[in-house]
Amino acid sequence: MTIDVCMWMLVGDFIPPWMKFVRGQSRSEVRARRGRCFGDGRRTNSNWGAEMATPRYSLPLPMALCLTLSLCATPTWGFYLPGLAPVNYCPTEAVTPQCQSKIALWVNRLDSDEAVLPYEYHHFDFCSIPGDDVFPAENIGQVVFGERIRPSPYSINFLENRTCVKVCTKKYDKSDASSMHRLDLLRKGMMKMYKHHWIVDNMPVTWCYLIDAVSQYCQMGFPMGCFTYQGQKPRGLCNIYPAYTKPNTFYLFNHVHLTITYHRSDPDTWGSSFIDKGGRIISVKVAPDSIKHKADPTTGKLSCESKEPMTIPMNNNDLEDSFKISYTYDVTFQHTDQRWASRWDYILESMPQTNIQWFSILNSLVIVLFLTGMVAMILLRTLHKDIARYNQLDPLGEDAHEEFGWKLVHGDVFRPPQKGMLLAVLAGSGVQIFIMTLITLLFACLGFLSPANRGALMTCAMILYVCLGTPAGYVSARLYKSFGGIKWKSNVLLTSLLCPGVVFCIFFVLNLVLWAKESSAAVPFTTLIALLSLWFGISLPLTFIGSYFGFKKRTLENPVRTNQIPRQIPTQTLYTQAVPGILMGGILPFGCIFIQLFFILNSIWSSQTYYMFGFLFLVFVILVITCSETTILLCYFHLCAEDYHWWWRAYLTSGSTALYLFVYCIHYFTRISISGAASTFLYFGYTSIMVLLFFLLTGTVGFFACFWFVRKIYSVVKVD
Repeated sequence: MTIDVCMWMLVGDFIPPWMKFVRGQSRSEVRARRGRCFGDGRRTNSNWGAEMATPRYSLPLPMALCLTLSLCATPTWGFYLPGLAPVNYCPTEAVTPQCQSKIALWVNRLDSDEAVLPYEYHHFDFCSIPGDDVFPAENIGQVVFGERIRPSPYSINFLENRTCVKVCTKKYDKSDASSMHRLDLLRKGMMKMYKHHWIVDNMPVTWCYLIDAVSQYCQMGFPMGCFTYQGQKPRGLCNIYPAYTKPNTFYLFNHVHLTITYHRSDPDTWGSSFIDKGGRIISVKVAPDSIKHKADPTTGKLSCESKEPMTIPMNNNDLEDSFKISYTYDVTFQHTDQRWASRWDYILESMPQTNIQWFSILNSLVIVLFLTGMVAMILLRTLHKDIARYNQLDPLGEDAHEEFGWKLVHGDVFRPPQKGMLLAVLAGSGVQIFIMTLITLLFACLGFLSPANRGALMTCAMILYVCLGTPAGYVSARLYKSFGGIKWKSNVLLTSLLCPGVVFCIFFVLNLVLWAKESSAAVPFTTLIALLSLWFGISLPLTFIGSYFGFKKRTLENPVRTNQIPRQIPTQTLYTQAVPGILMGGILPFGCIFIQLFFILNSIWSSQTYYMFGFLFLVFVILVITCSETTILLCYFHLCAEDYHWWWRAYLTSGSTALYLFVYCIHYFTRISISGAASTFLYFGYTSIMVLLFFLLTGTVGFFACFWFVRKIYSVVKVD
């Protein structure tokens, strides 16, 4: 029996590229079309259904059901969300309400791999539209990430090739301090290798170049210029083109050649209302160039045929009295048979990450299987024998005085920990972060948070965090009440204010630095007010509601009674002491994520696209399992050593993974080229926020795994 999952495609052809990378399907597959089943994707053999109806192998029914469900659930086909539909373009003479001719080119912030200070496009005195304040709407995620999308003066119409079109001419007077300041900004930008980020049809404009004889690398963004220090190897584009290798010389890329590829209209797919000359944009590639323009003496028209580059001397004394920089561009349209559905492929194909990702998953699975075997051995063999032996002891005979192992501490194992209020608050905040991360990754795997939907990932995470105050308050209240706590007001306020408050204070200090440096990443004051409104207007009341229901619940009953007099803990060996055990607990969980962490840090600090959310979700699941099993193992060893102080140790054991994360971030910092006091401060400031959130996440996972384990083992033994 064949199961076909059919879905009408709202928008012509589209399969999110990140879906294809997760499932590992060929890029040459036939795309889904309107009105076709997902199951119709590539099969053309009419006997395929008969072959599937008569399987060659007999599978057990449960396995067959799991296999069938997994095949049905595979994200074989996907689609863009509403608002990300394709835009149809046509020549100027054929404009219709469904087909436009003007192609808008938007400019975004400029950033650098050598600095954590992005700047707006107009900061470097490039050509702009005077008095134009029509900006596209930006979500809160884009604002927090520092994106500043603005209109550009570049005029492009569909299928209109243009050559050496002048955008503007900037004049710099040697005697004018303001002019020299603007010129110095250009020099600093080129020294730090700042890059343009342009957007056309919701696609990043890419700069593609050969990295060897056959391989081409396409990166989002292109350099504003380049500079080679005396006695050093050329960097950036200066290293690619030998014409730009003169030391101590600034080469400004004041000319760009835009190559726009498009796919012609398909009336069968798009509908009969579209004309034959229409099309959809597939890619926009840029080739920057440095040209010292020369004007025609009669017409004054600029010529782009000059081979002399546009250079800026290091010293203002070497400038002419009146220095001019002209900006020009070319536009060329090229037809391609590539579908709009796969237009992200050429960007993602230049990032050879898939094999490394599979290695990461395999590495993590080996660790999980090892830990699972250890835990299974303890649960099925050691614990089973211990429980059977304990339950066979005669409570009235002499054997009652011969208890040993973890049962010896049954009267102290549920003794409330020191600083129980703080532990409950951290556990509640960790639950909030855990649920937020889980739901965000699920949405990302389904394609809702694709790279094409700018800022959606951050927006989703922030909104979810705000709306998940209820489970945080509930968990914190129930745990604090089980410790015998009575200061419920303090518990509610700390749960809703402590961890978010620490993050906000760090973020605000970093924002002050960005404000002082006039960076585009500085969050506006109105956005800060909006964030505070979400915090105090939504998250805080929801935390109160969760705490109310948590305190209304009956106190958690422990499986065994707690003695009035604490038991003395014997001298511990090295591996059962607190600090070595905590440090050992974070090694294996970190080993599961460090490869994935490299790509995440690259996407944050090196302007690379992260799109493999399927891999990330698998790694997250493996991380949760590893943290749980590691904490359970070490907790069992400590209980066998008659050390019943497991509450904080369970939290810190898995939470110590964040320590290794911080060490890795330090190592990563030494491998990249970030320089400057402000950039270094910002890097470690943002890293501290990431490490804190990761500590809360992993610590909470390990704590509740250990909490379940301890309650479970002491609930199945007979204690008089």
